[in-house]
This record gives sequence, structure tokens and C-alpha cells, in this order.
Amino acid sequence: MTLLCSFSFAQQKIGVVFSETIRLNYEEFKQVEKELQADLELIQKEYQLMATELDSMVKEYEKQSLMLSDDLKKAKEQDIVDMNNSMQSYQLSKLGPNGELTQKQAQLEFQLVEKFKAAVNAVATQKGMDLIIDGTQASLYTKPTIDFTDDVLTELKRQSTE
Repeated sequence: MTLLCSFSFAQQKIGVVFSETIRLNYEEFKQVEKELQADLELIQKEYQLMATELDSMVKEYEKQSLMLSDDLKKAKEQDIVDMNNSMQSYQLSKLGPNGELTQKQAQLEFQLVEKFKAAVNAVATQKGMDLIIDGTQASLYTKPTIDFTDDVLTELKRQSTE
């Protein structure tokens, strides 16, 4: 039985694709990374504005606290607490597990993975492959004749122009 399995496996046409190479060389991956980075920078700027406002509120409170009535002190303290809560809420809504940027990243990555899988499938079909594995994690050596990374990159570029 072992001999049959080995013989059967030897008949399979196997190819390798290095997904990390594709991620580094496929322009759309780079564009998505730039877009997400720009979104993150915008969120950080907005957050920094809020932090600056909170800081000035705290400083103003500290300067005036001795001269304020108890009611006005409590109101200013509540404003500070509200601003702090608002900042935390903003950060969570943008960067948290269900935040806007997190969801956008997941959506864009899903779209890229779908394109990548379609390109791998197209190349596997064109080359008559039975199995294509990702060599990024598992390959110490790959025979150049079974490395289809460049073919997948070409297919991705071809699909992008359609």
C-alpha cells in the first residue's frame, strides 16, 4: 500500500508559488498598503487633535480650579471625562476589532486573496498542475521549473487589465 501511495504521489504534477514575493511585487498589494497607511495617518491626526484639545482642557481646568465654584468645577471635570471617553470611543470605532479601518483592511485583503487564488487557479490549469503549494512558509529549496510565482504575477497583471 505504501508503494502505491508513493507511486501515485510521484505521478502528481506539483508547483510552488511564493506568496510573499507576489505580495511584495504585485502593484495592487502596494496600493492597498498605501491606502490603508493614508487612512491610518488621517485617523491618527484626528486623534491627535482630540488629544491636544483634551490637554488644553486639563490645563485650563488646572489654572482655574481654585477660582471656580463647585458646580463649575464638576461641569469642567465632566467635560474632561466626556472628551476622554469620546477619544476612546473614536479610537475603538476606527481601529478596534470591528472598527472602520479594521473592516476596510479585511475587505481589501479578502479581495486581493480572491484575485490571487483566481490567478493561481488559472496558472495551475494552464500548466496542467494537480497541486500548487505556497513555498513562502515551507520551502527550503524549490526546483526553478516548478516555481510558478512569475506566472502568477503575470496572470494577476493580465487580470487587472481586463
